[in-house]
Amino acid sequence: MTTSPADPSEGAGRGGRGLKLLAVTACPTGIAHTYMAAEKLTQAARSLGHEIKVETQGSIGAENVLSDNDVRDSDGVIIAADKDVDLGRFVGKKVVAAGVAEGIHRPERLIERVRSAPVHEGGGGAAVPESGGGKERSAGYKALMNGVSYMIPFVVVGGLLIAISLALGGHATPEGLKIPPGSFWADVNSIGTIGFQLMVPILSGYIAYAIGDRPALVPGVIGGWIATHGELYGMKDASAGFIGGIVTGFLAGYLVVWIKKVEVPRFVRPIMPIIVIPVLATTALGLFFISVLGKPISWVFTHLTGWLSGMTGTSAIALGAILGLMIAFDMGGPVNKTAFLFGSGLIASGNQAVMGMCAAAIPVMPLGQGLATLVRRRLYSEQERETGMAALFMGLFGISEGAIPFAAARPAQVIPANMLGGAVAGAVAGMAGVSDAVPHGGPIVAVLGAVGGVPMFFVAVVAGALVTALATVAPADVAERRKGRATGAGAAAPVPEPAPVPVPEPVPVGAGAAAVAVSSGEAAVSRTADEDVPEVLSGYLTPGTVATRLAADGKEAAIRELAGLAAATGKVADVAELVRVALAREAQGTTGLGEEIAIPHAKTDAVTAPVVAFARSPEGIEWGSLDGTLAKLVFLIAVPEAAAGDEHLRILALLSRKLMDTDFRARLQGAEDAAGVLRVLGEIR
Repeated sequence: MTTSPADPSEGAGRGGRGLKLLAVTACPTGIAHTYMAAEKLTQAARSLGHEIKVETQGSIGAENVLSDNDVRDSDGVIIAADKDVDLGRFVGKKVVAAGVAEGIHRPERLIERVRSAPVHEGGGGAAVPESGGGKERSAGYKALMNGVSYMIPFVVVGGLLIAISLALGGHATPEGLKIPPGSFWADVNSIGTIGFQLMVPILSGYIAYAIGDRPALVPGVIGGWIATHGELYGMKDASAGFIGGIVTGFLAGYLVVWIKKVEVPRFVRPIMPIIVIPVLATTALGLFFISVLGKPISWVFTHLTGWLSGMTGTSAIALGAILGLMIAFDMGGPVNKTAFLFGSGLIASGNQAVMGMCAAAIPVMPLGQGLATLVRRRLYSEQERETGMAALFMGLFGISEGAIPFAAARPAQVIPANMLGGAVAGAVAGMAGVSDAVPHGGPIVAVLGAVGGVPMFFVAVVAGALVTALATVAPADVAERRKGRATGAGAAAPVPEPAPVPVPEPVPVGAGAAAVAVSSGEAAVSRTADEDVPEVLSGYLTPGTVATRLAADGKEAAIRELAGLAAATGKVADVAELVRVALAREAQGTTGLGEEIAIPHAKTDAVTAPVVAFARSPEGIEWGSLDGTLAKLVFLIAVPEAAAGDEHLRILALLSRKLMDTDFRARLQGAEDAAGVLRVLGEIR
């Protein structure tokens, strides 16, 4: 939608006092706050006599996109966002960057800052808020997640192609799982291998890109390639792996940022981003990694091998646990490769038990992380859940790299969980005397007959995967329980069934002024049969799902009460589950939007069709809102898990925009009954 005023003030634009402004709003979830900030900026610009067009980057995609003509004719740009926004199209324009909360609560101040804002000259690829609201993610975290998001397709495609080729074309040999050279499946395996070879360079390159923009992409990608090719720095059989790729990504990004700050003659500036910076940064980073960082990595590899050689006479359980820890630590890095090569090197001497310990630990990481996405789906995004399914498949074929996207995104949470599961698998395999005759791991080697002690091998793998999955999700569960005890909204606690809400009896046609009452506690809704009530929010909000007064005095009780209203429609199959999912969403971040508004929402199969409930709280309910206000206008939106399209996001966007209108909120507060509430809400289009 174009958010410039319909009747701009006289003199608005370049010819008078008013400015022609552009804005971009975006929040991490891309739902309510994105549209609230857009509406507030629009209202503030109108009141100050300016024109403005706002692009919203929400979960349903970018809307009201700013064109080249818009940018050319504008006087300045406001970025109100809590995630990266590409500034490349705003070169030469005054740009103000702030958090999305600033756009909601202080839009006038943002607009006034445009006049004195610096002109964006092309340095840096994304807006970084100067002042924030809420829980603004660090630039480092955003860069890491940028790299992970681009890496995931390479992991999935490469891993699945390798797994399929091994399953259908491979067989066990003393040298490992082999595919006949020149066969169809050998070609498929080669394509998958290319995907894996590009995985870490892509991770590194897009971390660098998020920090230093396009000039950082080449040094980041090449740095990641160097990190995965240990022969360049004295490691013939190993490399720095994905951890090395993360390091090169950050080094490349910040090196480019530093080079950009160097003053150069004007005639050199045009070639800086396309020639000078990429060449300098790539050369410096490559030589630094090969000559400086590569040496300690090689030293670690050499000394770990020597240390393990001295442990062959120790307890098999202890050795298995240590090998499992090492296998799980860096999934292809020097520590992992040390354990793997140590085990595979002993096969020829007749000691196949050490490789058996490694083989049991190898699939634990992808299996455990994939299992975690199944047992705690709500903790993961849709993309992560899809990656989890691919990781499960890769784990069956001993492709430990399937867990790398999870480890790269949440290293502090995932790597210890991986190591714990790997240690359990290795220890169980060592205790049971599991053996492996080929240098490969995972269930596939057992299926192909290379494993001795198959039952205990699977016991070790399953035990390790379960430990990894539980250790991964446990911290989030503990945090939810603590938050629940502190706020009374713990999503992990069992939620009792709300008190049943009487369903209104149908009113006969021509019943005149006969009224039907629906109550939930003290909340009372009345409507008149022949009242002209408009369709509200596509018919999802009805007289039966409106309460003029909430009896609840807390967030959890309010959600239960609203769920009871929704249940009166017959569209809720499991009220307790609807409440649980809504509370789980609250545990991830408050849906209190400020301005005395809260919009809890849930996407769950506890409902059979979309439904919206609304109630007012005269006293207000503590909801953890951004501006500290108590929630007096509360909506509950519930849609099925498999709802087509983004209907719930559309509803959220419509509500968020309209509720920023002070007069609209006042009329909603002042409506005398349910019919009056529906007439006001019927204005939402």
